[in-house]
Amino acid sequence: MRGAEHTQARWEVNRARTGIEPAGGAGQGGGMKTLKLAALGPVLALLAACATAPEPAHPQDAFLARLNALCGQTFEGKVVTPDPADADFRNSRLVMHVRDCAPDEVGIPFAVGEDRSRRWIVTRTAEGLRLKHDHRDEQGVIHGYHMYGGDTASDGTAGRQEFPVDQESIDQFIAGGAQVSTTNVWAVEVHPGDIFAYELRRPGGRFLRVEFDLTRPVAE
Repeated sequence: MRGAEHTQARWEVNRARTGIEPAGGAGQGGGMKTLKLAALGPVLALLAACATAPEPAHPQDAFLARLNALCGQTFEGKVVTPDPADADFRNSRLVMHVRDCAPDEVGIPFAVGEDRSRRWIVTRTAEGLRLKHDHRDEQGVIHGYHMYGGDTASDGTAGRQEFPVDQESIDQFIAGGAQVSTTNVWAVEVHPGDIFAYELRRPGGRFLRVEFDLTRPVAE
């Protein structure tokens, strides 16, 4: 009996793959099983297409698609650059939570230890991509410099986008006495199955890079 069941199972697999009925049929009930497998065909094809769907052709659309693919997940990171100015970051638990996802915008809260005032926002604009830093305390009140950032000056790649500081942010920094930040260039990288990275650079050597391990989602 077991041998017959095994043979029938092999016939059904071959029929699902090829659409060809084995000689002699699959035994009693074979017609009904054929109909069931045929009905599953479009579903299986759709699942296969989704699993192998190519990234969007434009690198900035592909970049946003990679961000959206992380939506709902939380990752822990670490500072990988040696600048002494980043000692507080280096000595704190760094956690990012990808959420608030839409095809043209992704919000990413970034916690430094117990400080949850930071949130990165990447937005698709008519000209490219925009990165902003939303700083608010737990009550939602604006915390220090707020909504500063920049826009891409080139298409970048699906894995890396750079954001030179914009004029609105320069004006904000000057007004607050932070002239040193008027040459900021931020970068964000998304390498699926590997790392997410956040960078800040300035001419003259200032360099902060935080890398998050995408292979190990964590509890928030």
